[in-house]
Amino acid sequence: MTSYKELGLVNTKEMFAKAVKGGYAIPAFNFNTMEQMQAIVQAAVETKSPVIMQVSKGARKYANPTILRYMAEGAVAYAKELGCANPQIVLHLDHGDSFETCKSCIETGFSSVMIDGSHLPYEENVALTKKVVDFAHQYDVTVEAELGVLAGVEDEVSAAESHYTKPEEVIDFSTRTGCDSLAISIGTSHGAYKFKPEQCTRDPKTGKLVPPPLAFDILHKIEEKLPGFPIVLHGSSSVPQDEVDTINKFGGKLPDAVGIPEEQLREAAKSAVCKINIDSDSRLAMTAAIRQHFAEHPDHFDPRQYLTPARDNMKKMYIHKIMNVLGSNDKL
Repeated sequence: MTSYKELGLVNTKEMFAKAVKGGYAIPAFNFNTMEQMQAIVQAAVETKSPVIMQVSKGARKYANPTILRYMAEGAVAYAKELGCANPQIVLHLDHGDSFETCKSCIETGFSSVMIDGSHLPYEENVALTKKVVDFAHQYDVTVEAELGVLAGVEDEVSAAESHYTKPEEVIDFSTRTGCDSLAISIGTSHGAYKFKPEQCTRDPKTGKLVPPPLAFDILHKIEEKLPGFPIVLHGSSSVPQDEVDTINKFGGKLPDAVGIPEEQLREAAKSAVCKINIDSDSRLAMTAAIRQHFAEHPDHFDPRQYLTPARDNMKKMYIHKIMNVLGSNDKL
């Protein structure tokens, strides 16, 4: 058993309480590689922001659970080395699909886990979530649960269509499970293709797709039912068109990729939404930089040559999200 406290990590309880009260959201950036982790830490330190580094079940398998534990410990040490005396870093399991997966993560140093029973019948979701909460709280690990289903594809998580969270269920669910935060469905979606073209309108000047607005009415109803309770938005990448255009310019093929407009995320961050998940934007920033580098330097083959601009581009994106969208800068 490795406690996250031995690694210098924190859980989400205090940072979420401060975020709800302060009207901002904590960035939850998914990572798979060392370069992504370095960029996340650099951005968090430079902006003085708390941060959640999260991995899916697939990313954990890709990185290896043992290596991941040391990467998390290394992230804390790296933040201190960069000048942050008291970094607030969470290692979080994104979309845990079973009690066994959550238990394994808790035992190997995770400070927060998500149990996603949203695909199950309501009572089964309650039972599974409570089982994870009862185990996690023994070790002061915080638990995120989910009500409602997000459409889209991300790692092993996929759903053909979304089902909005039912506000009338949230009090019963949170009370019976004891979860620390709740992921809801109000129109966000996983992946780089968050909406089908027929769900969108087109900007007559640019021809770009304009996605439908988020269901803020549902969010506000949930806030009324659970005042001050930490709410989470998954699938909240904005799919920056400049990165998509760069990818397509240098040989990629991402037609009609579209995400969540940043002005809507800014509005959500000022509410009870205190954790906003961003994954696809990082992937796009990394891929765009690599594609451009190879096109401009066809003779390069040293990974450091193309991963350095990729890391720099991700760091730039993370800083932008922290300062201009989520508002979590200068909170340490």
